[in-house]
Amino acid sequence: MRKARWLHIAWMLALSTCGDDGAAGGTDGTASSTGTSSGGATATTQAATTGGVETSAGSGTGTGSASSTASTSGTSGTTGADAGGTPALSCFDDPPEGAEMPPPLPSYQGTCPPIVPGKNTIDSSGTPREFIFVAPSDWQPGEALPVIFLWHWLGGDANGFLEQGDVQLAADLYRFFAVIPEKKGDLAFVWPYSAVDGDARMEEEARFFDDMLACVAEQYEVRPACISSVGVSAGALWTGQLASLRGQYLASFLSLSGGTGGPFVKPWMGSPHKMPALVLWGGPDDTCIVINFQDTSLDLEQHLTDEGHAVVECIHNCGHGVPPIEVEGAPTPFAMLWEFVLDHPYFLPDGETPYSAGLPPNMPGFCAVGMGNAVPREGPCDPPGC
Repeated sequence: MRKARWLHIAWMLALSTCGDDGAAGGTDGTASSTGTSSGGATATTQAATTGGVETSAGSGTGTGSASSTASTSGTSGTTGADAGGTPALSCFDDPPEGAEMPPPLPSYQGTCPPIVPGKNTIDSSGTPREFIFVAPSDWQPGEALPVIFLWHWLGGDANGFLEQGDVQLAADLYRFFAVIPEKKGDLAFVWPYSAVDGDARMEEEARFFDDMLACVAEQYEVRPACISSVGVSAGALWTGQLASLRGQYLASFLSLSGGTGGPFVKPWMGSPHKMPALVLWGGPDDTCIVINFQDTSLDLEQHLTDEGHAVVECIHNCGHGVPPIEVEGAPTPFAMLWEFVLDHPYFLPDGETPYSAGLPPNMPGFCAVGMGNAVPREGPCDPPGC
């Protein structure tokens, strides 16, 4: 399995092209997400074995069955258990009676354009905006899936995230839709999270999220209780803001070298919904340009903890470089990310995570539940990317 180098490449570019439109490992942002996934794996034939549990990646056709997921985390669907010994809930389960559910999804003002696998353009706030849509290669109408938004880094682009994150392979194995937004190109730091970005620009970007979600949900069967946002570096700083602005829709979010607060990044603004968060960074030397990502990650964690959100903390201790997520037997390089999303549906009780009973097999040893509980990784690292 090849080792992904997305943060390394992204931040090497950030050093030389601060706010530039250079692509990280991409071409023209139009790579198709149809056909056979990387490595030749397709969801109808691939089985992932992790921790002794084998689950077929078959294409389920129901809307409430855990059998349609290829998640191998050991905590999803029928394989996991919480502290009380009962099976943990996953995004592919029906919500318990009386459980909290998200409000109706946002609507699009106008007529949605056809959303197809690959590159799409949509009018949002009067401006053409681009994103890549990824569906499992063998998806068929009737299979309702989670939606994961993936926000790229400074100096990167949507196609770079698609390629370096092995997103098509992950969608085939784990059964989800991915939406990979492209930057508008009007901001030096890509997304509107900096202290100088105005409220109107932030709301414009949040509306872009609304419009993409609305049109995807109009044309594909989605699971409203499993919508998540993942960001890397600059994208993670924006994800921390989106979790406040649109937290009512998000089941979870993942901040990979992101955070909130300090002199350069907007503060955490609170969320109407208690959502589990995975907060990962590279230790005290995770610094790029003028931002120390340990400081911003700890600021985000503190606010989440104070408000009662569940937090999984990961400290890889390799600076602002490649997070060494290398777990033997993991079906994709970033299995821990996709599994975190699928293991944390909206209807989990506030402040709870199934990982309190023990981390799943594909979660590296430098992660732990709760702020201040992770044991930072020791060992060699790739040269930092910034």
